[in-house]
Amino acid sequence: MSADEPNEFDATDPEAREVASAAAADTEAFLSLMPHYYRGEVAQTGNRLSRLDLTIDWAIVVVTAVLALAFQSGDTAAYLLLIGLLGVTLFVVFDVRRYRTFDASRARVRVLEENLFATSLDPEGVPMTEWRSELSSDLRTPTFKVSYWEALSRRLRKVYYPLYLLLGVAWVFRVSLYTPNQSVLETASVPGVGGALVVGIVALFFVVVTAVAYWPHERDARGEFHGEVTGDWKR
Repeated sequence: MSADEPNEFDATDPEAREVASAAAADTEAFLSLMPHYYRGEVAQTGNRLSRLDLTIDWAIVVVTAVLALAFQSGDTAAYLLLIGLLGVTLFVVFDVRRYRTFDASRARVRVLEENLFATSLDPEGVPMTEWRSELSSDLRTPTFKVSYWEALSRRLRKVYYPLYLLLGVAWVFRVSLYTPNQSVLETASVPGVGGALVVGIVALFFVVVTAVAYWPHERDARGEFHGEVTGDWKR
């Protein structure tokens, strides 16, 4: 190939397909590659966090709208608040999936920060054993780092359980004190479903949600600022 001809990249060339393997053995090439990967991973984590925040924002909008409509007048059906509970539950389902993908990306970012950048700042620190192999394996075959139930518990406890409680307290007030001329069971009833059954289902729902949110379990999420004392380095 002459100097005037363009240098075309042939992806079928075995040497071209293994071009990145040279960086594994070359310290300078490896260190020049990692900041680009780190920035990309941080950007991806930020995008996934934004999607989480968007889900929360919409859940709050739904709760606000349901509360406003439910107490707009005495003629509004009390089960509108139960529809709000169902709407928040749908957002929880979406949120848990997004949280697990966010946590997987954040975990890769933390592996780099803990083992590459922290070690470069303090060589005395002890990096994770075989962190490069583990990170490489996760890039080839991405996996969730937390179980579905742990993610569900964390998201309920941190975000959605207070929204459930707000709707629950509003529903109790709506079927009891807000309509004193009707009995609780009459107000709580849903077309085709008796008030006693509705009250039982709502009570069972909150028992299950509370158990899922606060049931003790071993933590797998690589979250930050968990169970640590306040640092004093920033003077």
